[in-house]
Amino acid sequence: MASMKRRGLVTLAGIAVAALALTGCSNGNSATEEAPEKGSTAEFPVTVTDMAGNEVTIESADSVIVTDNRLFQLVSDWGIELSAAPRALMSPNNPMVKDEAILDLGTHREPDFEKVVAADPDLIINGYRYGGYEEDLQKAAPEAAIVVMDNEELSTDEYLVQSTELLGEIFGKQDEAKAVVDNLHKAVKEAKDAYDPKVSVMGLVTSGNEIRYSSPVDGRGASVFFSLLELTPALDAEGSANHQGDDISIEAIAEANADFFLVLDRDAAFADTQEVTPALELIKGSASLATVPAVVNDAIYVMPGDFYLTEDIVTYTTVLNELTASFKSLK
Repeated sequence: MASMKRRGLVTLAGIAVAALALTGCSNGNSATEEAPEKGSTAEFPVTVTDMAGNEVTIESADSVIVTDNRLFQLVSDWGIELSAAPRALMSPNNPMVKDEAILDLGTHREPDFEKVVAADPDLIINGYRYGGYEEDLQKAAPEAAIVVMDNEELSTDEYLVQSTELLGEIFGKQDEAKAVVDNLHKAVKEAKDAYDPKVSVMGLVTSGNEIRYSSPVDGRGASVFFSLLELTPALDAEGSANHQGDDISIEAIAEANADFFLVLDRDAAFADTQEVTPALELIKGSASLATVPAVVNDAIYVMPGDFYLTEDIVTYTTVLNELTASFKSLK
């Protein structure tokens, strides 16, 4: 690939803001463009192997609970009707978040299992933040089939593909699942093709009005893109999956002299309840980062505001497509 050229550089900060606004409109749109068909087109009973390797027979799906927030967008896009879910963990852009017909199970910190009893589910699809509550859910709904959506041995992209295919298998949405997976693979290829390895990248997480480092290996938000796209790290220090980022000094971040910042604004998902400075404003207003190439050249990409709540295949595809546009503008 050609080396990075400063002439004609498009303001990526502007791209990030525009993309964020666009995401607010598009994230709730169907991943397959057609209006979703309500309910399931599957014929029950159906037997599937869940993400934990358990063989599960689902006798019916007249009352369905989904707790894994990584699936909510597909559930909405595919017209799958829920009787209960942790609506507190849904993106504000998801039309289900305000659907009072869906009993709200609350957050994973204080699950309301009485609502599970009230929903009387035939099927519970459980995972991620609700992972580990299988026994409690089974006690609340002893007749329900429980499908576990967690598998820590899988990489993020492997999980995204396999969980999408599994959800499609359960609800007879195999064609829709294939289209979504194909879109992800296409987005990965295009972003890799657009990226120049000479451009050094640093992952950041902004939280509580602080700028924190996100490791390219296991940092929250950014690390999966380092792996998928083979990005060149500006700094390869130890990190973790800490949802608020890792405590590396702002001076160390500045000294790494990154060409490009890939940013997760953790607080954006909770902007209505917190007084926080948006990530872009926080980074561009930092005196310590003022001379870093990423800031000087406005080469800053902020993920969609609901990324921290969604982390689903549709949002990952959106980020990859927007990164493609950002990388192209650097050339």
